[in-house]
Amino acid sequence: MKKSYIIALAVVAIAIAAIMSTVSDSSTYASFAIADEHPNKEFHVVGKLNKEKPQDYHPEVNANLFAFYMTDNEGKECKVLLNKTKPQDFDRSEQIVIIGKMAGEEFHASDVLMKCPSKYNNPKEDIKATTNGN
Repeated sequence: MKKSYIIALAVVAIAIAAIMSTVSDSSTYASFAIADEHPNKEFHVVGKLNKEKPQDYHPEVNANLFAFYMTDNEGKECKVLLNKTKPQDFDRSEQIVIIGKMAGEEFHASDVLMKCPSKYNNPKEDIKATTNGN
């Protein structure tokens, strides 16, 4: 076999190994129940903020700790500890994606993504909704 074939084969094998290691380490979308079954793996959990439960954010004590309760798409509620400041317009978000790992009964998030209400809503529909008593 020629040296160039051996080198090309080695390069292809290294590329495949790199791709496989990247895919195995990437996080996936899951529920709190699945994240609880695999506490050492990072997951993306999609859900909604539970606005009836308290949010704890005291920037004077620790500006990089924000706690809140979220309900995932399967209906399970969990306390979330976000290791960042409270995001702007967090209370107005329609949907939340948290990225992190389960630690006991709490989800420790390293990041949060929010879907906020569109600022491009039809203002006439908003006026109708408020005048109809909704």
